[in-house]
Amino acid sequence: METAQITPQERVQTVKNVAERVAQWSEDSAKNVLLLPAILVVLLLSIFPLLVSLYLAFARVEFQRGAPVITWVGTANFAKLLIGSEQRHFLGRFGDINPIGWAIFLAFAAFMIFMYVRYLLSPRRSLFGAILRIVAIVFGGALALLMIATLTTETGLPGTLVVTLIFVFVGVTAQYLLGLGLALLVTQNIPGKRFFRVVFLLPMMITPVGVGFLARMLADTVKGPLAPIWQAIGLGAFSWGDSASGARTVVLLGDIWQWTPFMFIMLLAALEATSREQIEAALVDGATRLSMFRYIILPQILPVSTTLVLIRLIEAFKIIDMPNILLGGGPGTATESLTLHAYKYWASLDLGSSAALAYLMLAVVTYIAVVYVNSVRRRLVENL
Repeated sequence: METAQITPQERVQTVKNVAERVAQWSEDSAKNVLLLPAILVVLLLSIFPLLVSLYLAFARVEFQRGAPVITWVGTANFAKLLIGSEQRHFLGRFGDINPIGWAIFLAFAAFMIFMYVRYLLSPRRSLFGAILRIVAIVFGGALALLMIATLTTETGLPGTLVVTLIFVFVGVTAQYLLGLGLALLVTQNIPGKRFFRVVFLLPMMITPVGVGFLARMLADTVKGPLAPIWQAIGLGAFSWGDSASGARTVVLLGDIWQWTPFMFIMLLAALEATSREQIEAALVDGATRLSMFRYIILPQILPVSTTLVLIRLIEAFKIIDMPNILLGGGPGTATESLTLHAYKYWASLDLGSSAALAYLMLAVVTYIAVVYVNSVRRRLVENL
């Protein structure tokens, strides 16, 4: 019986095929081996806690000897924050809205409806996008009405949600404007600009706790280092914590002082990357400083600016060090942020309410971030 003879060429081809398969298997296995640790870390540190906290948001946890007892309560934790016993703490106390407040709300509602109609008339409209924008209009209108009912009325008091929105919008706006102004200043040919570049970065190098204690010390009108100045201008007996507005002001000043250097250094890098040829050509043509900034500099730094503001918007919602160190969230809840509110629930072992509050904050952050990216950022880039 004859056996098939394998030629040397066939033997070489077989070896090549086997080698290619082994190499492909080794490459695929190497990818899986290298990716597996990262996947496990993400699952362990991100997704698993997220799922556990989501379950706890709909449960009540009681710590007993041996093991904690977890009881499913449905939406009771959310109802407590929105319409229950903790409504005043989270949403605030509503007052009777005056005509000015209604005028502000109607103007805001008209703007939202105008933007919605503009979207429906645009060629990029879609049914899914229209539905999402209706949800965004309702959610945004509710937030606007909440802020008006708690801030512009005589009997209204803001809750932790409104206080956090104040810290976010006022703080981020001031930080961006100050950071941009300082960045524009040090790009000019002025003496000592290298020195000031370093000085402006110092607040960012201090820990948040250190910044909080520093702001607390400077705001002390009785025995702080600025006490003689306060006394000289007649504010020796003044206390920042006596009023809600004064307490929020000192928290904002500390937060602005801490985070303005972050805006400064990023905007400075963007300004130094702008085209010098265009600026020199504009100067030759007799353009003013304002027109150069509006039509040449601003369009070039706009991508960096919009991304920078988005990062700070998300980070500002997590403010906790400053209000906790300065005034402990007081007086009352005048300076208590959502993060500090959730932390106090956690510290009192009310894990369900803490998780529910965290997810409500996640909904607000997601809404503001999505609206900013889809509306403000896109339109600014297109127009400029």
